Amino acid sequence: MTDITYDRILGSFYAVALGDAMGMPSELWPRARVLNHFGRISEFLPGPDGHFVVDGYVAGQVTDDTQQTIMLAGAIIDGGGKVDAITVARHIVAWADRVGASEGNFLGPSSAKAIAALRDGASPWDTGKTGETNGAAMRIAPIGLLSSPENLKHLVDNVEAACVASHHTDVAISGAALIAGAVSAAVELPKGAKAADHIDDVLEVGYAAASLAMQRGEHVVAASVVARSKLAVSLARTISDETEFLQALYDTVGASVLTTESVPAAVGLMTRAEGDPLRCALLAANLGGDTDTIGAIAGGMCGALSTVTGIPAEFRDKLNDVNELGFEELAAKLRELRSA
Repeated sequence: MTDITYDRILGSFYAVALGDAMGMPSELWPRARVLNHFGRISEFLPGPDGHFVVDGYVAGQVTDDTQQTIMLAGAIIDGGGKVDAITVARHIVAWADRVGASEGNFLGPSSAKAIAALRDGASPWDTGKTGETNGAAMRIAPIGLLSSPENLKHLVDNVEAACVASHHTDVAISGAALIAGAVSAAVELPKGAKAADHIDDVLEVGYAAASLAMQRGEHVVAASVVARSKLAVSLARTISDETEFLQALYDTVGASVLTTESVPAAVGLMTRAEGDPLRCALLAANLGGDTDTIGAIAGGMCGALSTVTGIPAEFRDKLNDVNELGFEELAAKLRELRSA
């Protein structure tokens, strides 16, 4: 299959993994420590010795960000294109059991709490009521790959169903909807469209989806994901020096596991990189904070904008050599479901 829609779907999958694996070594380290330890990350690196999450990871290895993206794609395919909260919950627990995700520091706080409750028999409609972190946004790209931007209510319905079990709060759903909306709009771009020329177009769809999503889930106290994303875009376009931009993004928008920081940071990085997946992955890796997740979130948008050909073949090959991904099969199935 070589049609442009498939190429954009496949590109999104690969760019999620690219951003995840590139940011893996610096995951959850403060920016100052990243700078002191690495200087500058410019390639896939192994997890540092003694790292509390990724000690022992090899260069190019992905984390739970990519694994949960694959998990969600599988839940969509299992449902024949219908995104069902019960099915997603079942797939989350099955994935966690399969990879031993509940051991050590592998999971984010919201996902860890929800998975434990689901294992104990709790209803998925109860387990995600306090989830405000970025676990929903990090895996949400398949919803954008499945859903058309022509019906934003349906897209947000799908986003909410994907969030229920672990992140059923307005801010988490809003952040995930922003990313899914942008991905969905990017997949619709025609062949030959230059990524840099369509950043604002796809973000407008994302902002509209995020605004709709703020009416969903448990209402919590949190800053606006849309407002903070627009601030990140402004920083990306007004600060000429790359190091100064990353520092300003880290200091002003933030790079923690909170949806209100990591989603806007990802939007800023995607804007700065002009939709280039490799450039964006490197920016994320050097940012500090939740580097792998921010890289994965931004990557999902960049890959859909650039198509799979925007990711150098040697990086795709390395990702496949190190990990079991199966992106081509997933992309083909989501391509069929998007057209259905």
